[in-house]
Amino acid sequence: APLKEIVKCAHAKGVPVLADGCQGAVHEIVDVRDLDVDFYAITGHKLYGPTGIGALYAKRGHLAAMRPFNGGGEMIREVTQHLVTYADPPARFEAGTPPIIESVGLAASLDYMATFDRAMVKAHEASLLAAAREAVRPLDWLRVIGDAPGKGSILSFEIEGMHAHDVATILDREGVAVRAGHHCAQPLMERFGTASTTRASFALYNTRADVEALIEALHRARKILG
Repeated sequence: APLKEIVKCAHAKGVPVLADGCQGAVHEIVDVRDLDVDFYAITGHKLYGPTGIGALYAKRGHLAAMRPFNGGGEMIREVTQHLVTYADPPARFEAGTPPIIESVGLAASLDYMATFDRAMVKAHEASLLAAAREAVRPLDWLRVIGDAPGKGSILSFEIEGMHAHDVATILDREGVAVRAGHHCAQPLMERFGTASTTRASFALYNTRADVEALIEALHRARKILG
């Protein structure tokens, strides 16, 4: 999505913007200041790191105005019988014992990502998406959901007469890992007129051979369930 333009439109109406960057951060070069987004969230496991940890960027003014939702540990400055004074951000939002091992793991994954030329990674992923999109184009029994120019390296699709979970099960047996379901976006699925899709995501470690394996597995699924 054209996030920068969306942010401008929202800000013109006085609406702050929280961007879910969990998928985007691993594929895009993110500059939160250029985007002018108010909040930007990422998750560790989408960045090849541990589960159970993430990060939230927020403009300082928003952090200062927000009340903490959790209590304990270093997030308070003083507690009396009648008053609680919170620590300055970001400490006020980091209650209790932090996930220490996960934090070390997330830092390691970010260091790993920093070793790559992100522009080259993005170009590589885009080439894989283009190859997959071209390969499925002649298949009149497969509908691609979302095909905007410059989109991320994700191919979402549905196959006529086949449930997304059945497709994913067969692809898994063929050694192709995909996700199936509504992908935490049920209103969007409703807009597209579908209950669920199968989603193939291309990353820096994928190759053209993986694209070919996906296409072969799709034909296999069609043969079994079509």
